[in-house]
Amino acid sequence: MTPDPEPAAPDPEPATPDRGAGLAVLLEAVLGIGSELDQQATLQHIVDSATELCAARYGALGVVDPERSRPTELYTAGTTEAERAATPRPADGRGGTLGVPIRVHDEVIGNLCLAGKRGGGPFRDEDLALLQVLASRAGTAIGNARRYETARRRERWIEGAAAVTTALLAGRPAADALKCVAERARLLADAAAGVILQPTPEGGMEIVSASAQGDPGDLVGTTIAPGSPVLEQLLGGEPVFVEDCATDPRMTTRVRKRFGPSMMLPLQSGGQLIGTLALPRARGGKPYDAVDRLLASQFASQAALALVLADARHDRERLAVYEDRDRIARDLHDLVVQRLFATEMMLESTRKRSAAAAAAGDKAAGDTAGGTARDTVGEDLGRAVDELDSTIQEVRTAIFALQQPPADVPPTFRGRVLREVHGAAVLLGFAPSVHFTGAVETLAAEPVAKGLLSALRGALAAAHRRREVTSIAVEVDADAERIRLTVTDDGRTPAGPRGTTVTWESAV
Repeated sequence: MTPDPEPAAPDPEPATPDRGAGLAVLLEAVLGIGSELDQQATLQHIVDSATELCAARYGALGVVDPERSRPTELYTAGTTEAERAATPRPADGRGGTLGVPIRVHDEVIGNLCLAGKRGGGPFRDEDLALLQVLASRAGTAIGNARRYETARRRERWIEGAAAVTTALLAGRPAADALKCVAERARLLADAAAGVILQPTPEGGMEIVSASAQGDPGDLVGTTIAPGSPVLEQLLGGEPVFVEDCATDPRMTTRVRKRFGPSMMLPLQSGGQLIGTLALPRARGGKPYDAVDRLLASQFASQAALALVLADARHDRERLAVYEDRDRIARDLHDLVVQRLFATEMMLESTRKRSAAAAAAGDKAAGDTAGGTARDTVGEDLGRAVDELDSTIQEVRTAIFALQQPPADVPPTFRGRVLREVHGAAVLLGFAPSVHFTGAVETLAAEPVAKGLLSALRGALAAAHRRREVTSIAVEVDADAERIRLTVTDDGRTPAGPRGTTVTWESAV
């Protein structure tokens, strides 16, 4: 009788660490996880530790965006950079043979998966238990890392808002102030661009300042036309959050296709809407999370307040300049001009008496030589009177110039003429009439405009010097060949009839 063959011995199981060794590895992994405060470093350490602890060939940790319920980041172990780069999108971490969720409090923030037990064979219950302990500790570590990262981000945004406030209150011009806000916000938000939009007279919004990684020149001037779906929210001071500018149907600007996630935040303070701060990221960029939106909104509110305070400070400084100029003008008018005018009258009277006495003496004595000497004295007095007259006119012109705003020069020729006339009205006590004929805007080139404005200031100063002035008419007439200025007043001169007309003309 042939004996039955002996049963074949089972394949040897892969060597695994004993219980003590496994606990030691687990303890080391847990301590290593707790030592990191940087979230990315923490997540990578988790997947590395899990792979080593359970003797797996491959490990993956997929981070899930709780707001969007989709994976956003992938951390792996046992794969090359090329393999990771070939993955079209972050895996959710649930495709392995052993997996557990990672929770922060009650929120699932990721899934930790392992595949390919080294030495062959399936994962054991002990592996699952170790992985669950590791995941539990990892959740606590990730929560700490998130709080630390949030604190760091909050600190950066607060420092950025303080820097912007300091810069704006240092007295920057309005255009530079808006550029400062856009640039600082772009850097803090890690955005591809930072732009400021302001309402247009037509009812839309226009990009008036921009900061970008490259040349932002093509962004400035981009408009959101009236009727756009987002316009009502923006003009109403409401924030707008966009997942992808290129595909969102609400976005209608010509530059939308180059950008992805975006925040559009109101610059609003005390019910006053200054504009909108937009922070678009590049196509495919990381979406903004709730912390990003909160911190950026707080920054926008602080920046808006700083802009309002800076504008108020600028107004106070301009008012102080105007008040100081008014004081100087009053002093010049009340003291200097009056003294010069009194001296001129005294010299004029002396010249007339000298001429009369000389004529009487010469007639009685027939002294030709004495008459010649007295004529010389009369000529000297006449020149002195003329010099004083010219000085008075120059001082009056300076007084009119002091009445003008120091910086806000109207951009149009008509506006500059009206500004000069308005400045004269302050001293005259009435507003001169102004009349334009012809295409003065297009025909008054800059050299011609400067000459005309200078002649206008001199004519207004001379009119103010005349007595009993109650009306002044300013006419600017232009045609294809010349431009002419005519200033007519009803004042009275000491030796002439009432009313004077001054004409200035130049070829165009």
